[in-house]
Amino acid sequence: MNEVPVLREQRLEDIHGYIFRMPSLSTTVTKTLEICNNPNSSPHELSRVISLDPVLTGQLLKLVNSAYYSLSNKVPSLTRAIIMLGLNTVKNLVLSIAILDSLGGKKAFRALSPNDFWTHSICTGVVAKSLAAAKGIPLADQEEYFVAGLLHDLGKIPLNSCFPDEYSLALESAGSKQDFLHQAENRVFGMDHSGVGKMIAEKWQLGRTIIDSLLHHHDPDAAGEKTRRFVAVIAMSNFFANFFKIGFAGNNCPDETVAEHLAGQIGLSWASLSGLIDVVSDDIEKARIFLQLTKKG
Repeated sequence: MNEVPVLREQRLEDIHGYIFRMPSLSTTVTKTLEICNNPNSSPHELSRVISLDPVLTGQLLKLVNSAYYSLSNKVPSLTRAIIMLGLNTVKNLVLSIAILDSLGGKKAFRALSPNDFWTHSICTGVVAKSLAAAKGIPLADQEEYFVAGLLHDLGKIPLNSCFPDEYSLALESAGSKQDFLHQAENRVFGMDHSGVGKMIAEKWQLGRTIIDSLLHHHDPDAAGEKTRRFVAVIAMSNFFANFFKIGFAGNNCPDETVAEHLAGQIGLSWASLSGLIDVVSDDIEKARIFLQLTKKG
């Protein structure tokens, strides 16, 4: 009679242990976040901190000079890159690289295909950034939408890594019942990837906006007032990736009534959003540079 609660408690303990053992963000990354959150910081100050990590410096310069940004002239130095892109953009790029280094490796995937998972995640990030641009969000803030989209499904990694057999059952259950994977996860585990993603984001102190995106991307109405519209953009971008089957992270049942609701939340029509498919295809390929930069990817 007590087997199910005990089993769920043990699984939750295993997940907590997995997340506890995950490496913390490096001192360089932590310091980068601190500097960028200080409005009085300068590009030179940020450059001095990042340059202490030559690997990260090389990754950043490779990214800045890649097709992802398609700059007309090569950017020769880190300081110049920070001046051109802005502190907030560089902060989000550093964060993306660091997290993909920690969780992007193929060994973290047992029940999911890493290539399909990251293709879905990249698509979500690219679409989120495109929607932010369409809504007139300042360029300096658009990269945060990409990061949130890229990371929105992080909670699936510990679940499928710790419990590959059960996670395969959740994937099968979602497919056979034609419902959402987070609902199947709750049936199998008594928890879902949204809650696990929140645990990861809190461990790394990623901030309220990212935490809410991981926790509420299946229900933006539950997010706080300050982050609700941001989270709705991530939810809409996730729906887009599922609807057009760009990559695969476990969801098989796009419901256009959900799309209409989300589109209303962000102030755009689903018809106009679905027309983005041709525009974002090239951007998705360009954004794969993030996976190529990681040490484990």
